[in-house]
Amino acid sequence: MVPVIGGLISFVIALLIGGLAIFISARSIVDVDDYGHAVITALLGAIAWGLTSWVPLIGPLIALVVWIGVINWRYPGGWGTAGAIGLIAWLAALGIIFVANSLLSLGIGAFGIPGV
Repeated sequence: MVPVIGGLISFVIALLIGGLAIFISARSIVDVDDYGHAVITALLGAIAWGLTSWVPLIGPLIALVVWIGVINWRYPGGWGTAGAIGLIAWLAALGIIFVANSLLSLGIGAFGIPGV
């Protein structure tokens, strides 16, 4: 039972970090100030990534397009804006993870942000 609780806590922390990265990005690019919306976007993006990234050879490329598509669906603007939100979210997640893991030695990632 304890490993399940630890896994659930890790999932929630990683999801909140992924949501924070998307929140920071969306706030700076499209001036949307809704953390809950960003967390749901991170969750949907992670699900979309998981459903598409398994395809041999081109799976990660398909998954990236689908992940940006989720951002495009959830935030105003077009595909270019969604790509910019995704890029800034990825960079923000790297920074957040670096600081969190350096200061707190958590060893966590960012759920909903590809490759982090």
